[in-house]
Amino acid sequence: MSQSSIAWFRDTLLQPSEPPRGQTGVRHWLRARLFNGWLSSVLTIMALLVIAAAVNAVLPWLANSVWQADSLGECRRLMNGEPGACWGVIRERWPQLLFGFYTQDAYWRPLASFVLLFAALGPILFKWVPRRALWFTAVYPGLAFWLIWGGSLWHPVSAYLGLAIAWLLFRMMLPLGGGVAVACASLAATAWWLQGMQYLVLAASNLSPVALTAVSSRDLGGFLLSFVVGVSGIAMSLPLGVLLALGRRSSMPLIRVMSVTFIEFVRGVPLITLLFTASLLLNYFLPPGTSFDLILRVIIMVTIFSTAYMAEVIRGGLAALPQGQTEAAQALGLDYWKAQRLVIMPQALKISIPMIVSTFIGLFKDTTLVVFIGLLDPIALSTAIRASTQWQGVYWELFLFIGGVFFVFCFAMSRYSIHLERRLKTDHR
Repeated sequence: MSQSSIAWFRDTLLQPSEPPRGQTGVRHWLRARLFNGWLSSVLTIMALLVIAAAVNAVLPWLANSVWQADSLGECRRLMNGEPGACWGVIRERWPQLLFGFYTQDAYWRPLASFVLLFAALGPILFKWVPRRALWFTAVYPGLAFWLIWGGSLWHPVSAYLGLAIAWLLFRMMLPLGGGVAVACASLAATAWWLQGMQYLVLAASNLSPVALTAVSSRDLGGFLLSFVVGVSGIAMSLPLGVLLALGRRSSMPLIRVMSVTFIEFVRGVPLITLLFTASLLLNYFLPPGTSFDLILRVIIMVTIFSTAYMAEVIRGGLAALPQGQTEAAQALGLDYWKAQRLVIMPQALKISIPMIVSTFIGLFKDTTLVVFIGLLDPIALSTAIRASTQWQGVYWELFLFIGGVFFVFCFAMSRYSIHLERRLKTDHR
């Protein structure tokens, strides 16, 4: 046989064959996953015993549930002395748990803002949503504020006009330098919001009075309050955290020292301390007679707290990138901000996705800490419900409902994180 007739690679495909006996089926899965060795078998049996005991204790309690009842005493009469869940408290008090003391005939307003939130997040979270819908994302914060708190529509319109003035002035002053442009734009926006805005609102309200019934912040409570604080903190902490992370890695000593000082101080202070600062001490640093809404103060402090942690998360993503990425961006002729926007930051954010979402979930759950400064979050409302004569003695039903609602939203954020990681995955390992 000549050497040229020898095939060094297969030129035909092998026919598919059945897997070896014992390598498929339920039996193989049980042996590989649950009973792979004596230690795995012991742990599996112990876990099954714990699950069986939990089901045996909880299932009869759930099976004997009562939904139609106006008090705990009526629940117990309907249960005939047997243990069971009194879900009548949820059926009767769910509006209070969701909206606090919000006006009942205006429930459609927070519900509309909640539905529109998903429309505003669509262009950011999902690739298939057209990018031109980002204009609604930019408009949504003012629209949501108007729907929830009410008042004249010209208040958010005037606030957006201040941003437009700042942007135009920034573009005009940009040839003089970035620092000068930012300073001029900031001063112009601040002057507009403090002085010029009120005159425009007054004039526009007289010409075209478009308004909703005003709702006081003390009427906000329940999950509505948690969503307002949590969503606001999440939306603002990510961009501020990016800027703070870049400031900590800056080559300018002043910016780097200020960023490090801010991050280390805020991370070293418990959130409850910042909330007490927002509730009790912040007014002492404001001019006399200044009215600063408590919920706005809480949002600011929660955002500051989350921003410090977000900055460290993003800094970890930046540190994980090889130096060659920065050098490659410089070799392409990109300046600092273009290199960060087009090359560095997309990769750093991709690496940091799990920790970013974990920080968001922690922030959303930490909104329950506002109970310590007198705001009526779901935990505070559950305490008030249990203090009433009708439902005194109800515990598990309220806490299970509150925990279930928090779990739904936190689980949704974690699943979207997994989806985003898979969508952005570029390697094939």
